[in-house]
Amino acid sequence: MRAKIIERQPQRTYAVIFDKGEEFKAGMEAFAKSQGLRGSDFTAIGAFEQAKLGWFDWETKEYKQNPINEQMEVVSLVGNIAIKDGEPRVHAHVAVATADGIAHGGHVMEAYVRPTVQLILRESPEQMQTQHDPESGLALIEIAPEQDILSTS
Repeated sequence: MRAKIIERQPQRTYAVIFDKGEEFKAGMEAFAKSQGLRGSDFTAIGAFEQAKLGWFDWETKEYKQNPINEQMEVVSLVGNIAIKDGEPRVHAHVAVATADGIAHGGHVMEAYVRPTVQLILRESPEQMQTQHDPESGLALIEIAPEQDILSTS
């Protein structure tokens, strides 16, 4: 992985380039930790050689996985980094296209880069924290009540 800060103000913006064979999610979490990122969002394009994409099963409250074991284009990759239990955690969704032109999508559980993924990451102006949501069982981003400008409750 290679990275460069391309803007420092008002928040840091990075170009992050993944190389062949790197695992995307683990690489992003290591990068976030090394840069002290407390919250950010990113977009990317590129390609994977294999991936496990997930979808959340509301009934079981678990992620189910759909493996793809072939070369695929990353048509769109978007996500964020937030702090959970004191560590940066990546939450990313992807749309990929296989050789037959069929698109697949879901939550990135695991994905191996080939030949590259090119990502732009923007640091958030305020820390993004996740909180356990008892109804879904998921860690969801929490907005402090004093910061909520559109509360419907």
